[in-house]
Amino acid sequence: MPHKGRRALLAAALGSAVVAALTVVGVPSAHAATLFSADFTGGTGGWTRSGGNWSVVTDGSAAYRHNGSASATLDGVLVTDAAGPTPVPGQADGHATGTTGGAGGPTVTVTSAAELAEYAGANTPYVIRVAGRIAVDDMVTVVANKSIIGVGSTAEIVGGGFQLGTTTRPGNNVIVRNITFRDASDDSVSVHNGSHHVWIDHNEFYPGFDGSVDVKRKSTAVTVSWNRFHATDKSMLLGHSDSYPDDIGYLKVTYHHNYFDGSNQRHPRVRFGEPVHVYNNYYRGIGLYGVASTENAGVLVEANYFEDVAYPCHSVSGYADSAPGRLAERGNAFVRSGTCESGGTVADPRAYYSYTPDSAASVPSLVTTGAGVGRIPDA
Repeated sequence: MPHKGRRALLAAALGSAVVAALTVVGVPSAHAATLFSADFTGGTGGWTRSGGNWSVVTDGSAAYRHNGSASATLDGVLVTDAAGPTPVPGQADGHATGTTGGAGGPTVTVTSAAELAEYAGANTPYVIRVAGRIAVDDMVTVVANKSIIGVGSTAEIVGGGFQLGTTTRPGNNVIVRNITFRDASDDSVSVHNGSHHVWIDHNEFYPGFDGSVDVKRKSTAVTVSWNRFHATDKSMLLGHSDSYPDDIGYLKVTYHHNYFDGSNQRHPRVRFGEPVHVYNNYYRGIGLYGVASTENAGVLVEANYFEDVAYPCHSVSGYADSAPGRLAERGNAFVRSGTCESGGTVADPRAYYSYTPDSAASVPSLVTTGAGVGRIPDA
């Protein structure tokens, strides 16, 4: 048994002599009144004993044990009158597996830039619900343990964007879902300064001054999924610059089920990262190119659908002023499109997480009906 300090939620009634069910949880039950608790370090703590033999464990684990027709061990029990908040449906996958955002923290609804900045920059977890259109002047700093979720299908950030992390305050364990970004004065979403475990899901991006979703400066464990990009230019940069090799060993990112609708370039443009996994995305009417792997990056391009894309991939020839990268491609569909330049060996994403790709042929239907805002139940 784990030692003192662990908490358990008594999830079923204590029947005549049987503990029906016990659920062990990793965080306290927020928004619930504590009825009683005990860690049994001083004995039974006033608990009554019936229906068998109960005793305080003597192996140093500070637990209260029942032995009889049923058996259960209680270790640091917290009993409340209600469960904690219901999590937003869905969970992070790919390289961002395990990201929980603001789970366990209070839920707040924001309608102004000041409220958004206050809660996004707080040092404690929050689930932040964005209601309606919020105009911001610049980048809103988002620090660790935040979920920022749009309400319904009308949540918008206009004029600026989100900057995850600063040089002194990490932007780790952050979720951004169900928000439309327009006319950003810089990036719409910038993941940098060593941020990790970030999930960017079911958003929509319109053109801004710079990138839509950029990941750089030793950030890693990121998934960008089920987003729609409307005629964006610099859609997704991965890696700060050719002259920043400190990114080597980081920049592990998954991109899946995104809809690039008439966008121009960087879907993504990769430097140094490996494995970068690009699968089940729909590329429709792309301007310059689809994916670029440079500066010895390792990218797997898998089961995507390229439609009217003259240059689906750049890699072993380099791109612009950047040195060549490695790119493996498999199971993709090319309709009125060019060849995906590939070459070299790339690490297998399955060494990091499990996944099952959809067939490339099914991607247009799946992505056009599933990507973007307004598709998360109960958001």
